[in-house]
Amino acid sequence: MRGTRLGRNHDAFSFVLFQITIILYTMRSMEIPSAEIQSLRKKVRSGAGRTPVPDQRLITGELRLIEKILQKDRGSGEALMRLRRLEKRVGTSIRKREARLNHLPKVTYPASLPIMEKKDEIVEAIRGNQVVVITGETGSGKTTQIPKMCIEAGRGVDGLIGCTQPRRIAAITVARRIADELKEEVGRSVGYKIRFQDRTNRDIHIKLMTDGVLLMETQSDRFLNAYDTLIIDEAHERSTNIDFLLGILKGLLVMRKDLKLIITSATIDPGTFSKAFGNAPIIEVSGRMYPVEVRYRPIDPKANDEEASHVDAAAAAAGELEREGPGDILIFMPTQQDIVDTCAILSGRARGNATVLPLFGRLSSSQQQRVFARTRTRKIVVATNVAETSITIPGIRYVIDTGLARISEYNPGTRTGRLPIKVISKSSAIQRKGRCGRVQDGTCVRLYTEDDYESWPFFTPPEILRSNLAEVILRMIALKIGDIASFPFIDRPAPGTVRDGFALLGELGAVKTEGGKTLLTERGRAMSRLPLDPRIARIIIGAEREGCLEEAIIIASALSIQDPRERPLGKEQDADRAHKPFINPASDFITLLNIWNRYHEILKEEKTQNRMRRFCKNHFLSYRRMREWRDVYEQISGVLKEAGRKRQTKRLQGEVLYEGIHKAILGGYLSSIGIKKEKNIYRMAKGQEAMIFPGSGLFNRGGDWIVSAELV
Repeated sequence: MRGTRLGRNHDAFSFVLFQITIILYTMRSMEIPSAEIQSLRKKVRSGAGRTPVPDQRLITGELRLIEKILQKDRGSGEALMRLRRLEKRVGTSIRKREARLNHLPKVTYPASLPIMEKKDEIVEAIRGNQVVVITGETGSGKTTQIPKMCIEAGRGVDGLIGCTQPRRIAAITVARRIADELKEEVGRSVGYKIRFQDRTNRDIHIKLMTDGVLLMETQSDRFLNAYDTLIIDEAHERSTNIDFLLGILKGLLVMRKDLKLIITSATIDPGTFSKAFGNAPIIEVSGRMYPVEVRYRPIDPKANDEEASHVDAAAAAAGELEREGPGDILIFMPTQQDIVDTCAILSGRARGNATVLPLFGRLSSSQQQRVFARTRTRKIVVATNVAETSITIPGIRYVIDTGLARISEYNPGTRTGRLPIKVISKSSAIQRKGRCGRVQDGTCVRLYTEDDYESWPFFTPPEILRSNLAEVILRMIALKIGDIASFPFIDRPAPGTVRDGFALLGELGAVKTEGGKTLLTERGRAMSRLPLDPRIARIIIGAEREGCLEEAIIIASALSIQDPRERPLGKEQDADRAHKPFINPASDFITLLNIWNRYHEILKEEKTQNRMRRFCKNHFLSYRRMREWRDVYEQISGVLKEAGRKRQTKRLQGEVLYEGIHKAILGGYLSSIGIKKEKNIYRMAKGQEAMIFPGSGLFNRGGDWIVSAELV
């Protein structure tokens, strides 16, 4: 009996204890957080508003997580520990922002620049709008003064004021100019970052960089939290990088209301940029100019029965201007080799009366900076179109414009990319003319006719519309930018060319599909690191493996220009006889290699231009295209060097070399394989019929199978 009563009492006690536990648990869940948690939460929330905006987003996210923890357990030790850490983080962030605020440089402006008339309007527009478009003539002060106006508008505290430039030389020069105007060294308030050079630190407020550098930063900093303001300078150039950046920023501005975007352009169709960004306000800056006389001095197409040369014509024009009076001269040339040759002619006759300086992208930084230094004698600068808009060279009174530039183009029909020398657009000619007349009356000598000028298109088409879309798609996948079909390009490529781009990448083995997504293969990743036509990149990669890289670079360079062999009407037999010593009956690619080797053998012996011209004339070769071939070869070699590709010291010979070269070429031109149908007629891989060109070494002796680099 007694034992039974104890059992019943125990059960009752357990039941009461269980009820008490439930009540205590319920009371605990209703418990108000501790005074320390409440105090910390209040301090963090009030302090968050004094931190940089990117930090505010991180702090808000952490507070949300802490609230979820507190909903489950009001007295949570984990929540308390997180709040203590967050309070320290907020304090550090506040001190960092205050330090940046106190570190801001004192801004002053040169009073003489045309942009100063619109300074107050620009500053207010930056304060009141997320996007502003600013246009103005080259030399108006846009590039150097707008970053300082951003500081006056309160920017550069929550993050960097980033300013992109299309070219490395401009990024370095502008950074130095702004720092000089702020009476500081580069690296204090202003820094720059280009490929292989980084002159930035955590204390700077203004960062100059190439558009390619900012594009790469989107991979590690998707929301570009390091910046509170971005300036896309020289946007009118419409390079693929610029179009990529504008597309990325279009989506980013929706998510980051704190981010400001300023698009600067020459006075070329600013409405396109305004419309792309919700009719953003446009501010036009006038460019005060002295009168500029324009002289048309076209090149004689057959001077002295020799092939016409814009180099000689420019040198002659410079001589005439030197006799007219004092003043520095700027000459625009299309290629690096043209610049070297022009400088050689001018230096040879200067005799200390002029300082002749080259200017192109691959010069060292110290060599580039020489064009901005003062000289005791007349300065003659020979430049590519880097001097057209990106930089302003002081003191230029005379401009000589060849009307030529190297402009990449792509033929989707033949799937070939080229780097030809082409005539520029009217807008480029206007920009070149605008480089003189800044300090006094100027003269612009145009080495073409007025009718030629009037016939040119006003704009150079955006690079995205004249590019191999396979290369664009390859870059987009490598950079994880998104799907090309939905990417908000300012000018959208045609769907057919997009499909063709994907097809070509598949053919080259650069991409694969997994889970409905297009990914790069290992070969595709290697190709994406070479900023070349994907077919050429595929040849280069194959040639490295086969041990014939040097030969492949020579052949790839030739495929990027117009064939240097000439076959004039009425002189076909003479041309064929002159070309015969170069011909390899099994391969036109080896024929090109033979031409290159023979030309450079002669070049070692005969260094004067006249003798090289005579060699080319006697062998029915274009002297201009041979020089262009050398220029493209140097460009591709430079790209490979920057990408870490090493030249092969051991050179192959004979059949092994022949086999290696053609294996590499075949990898790039799989869709250009043909099978013989009848004499000189082949059915190509895509079904079309093609005939071997009569000037080919394979004419009348082609094999059963053929691979072609070009279908015309």
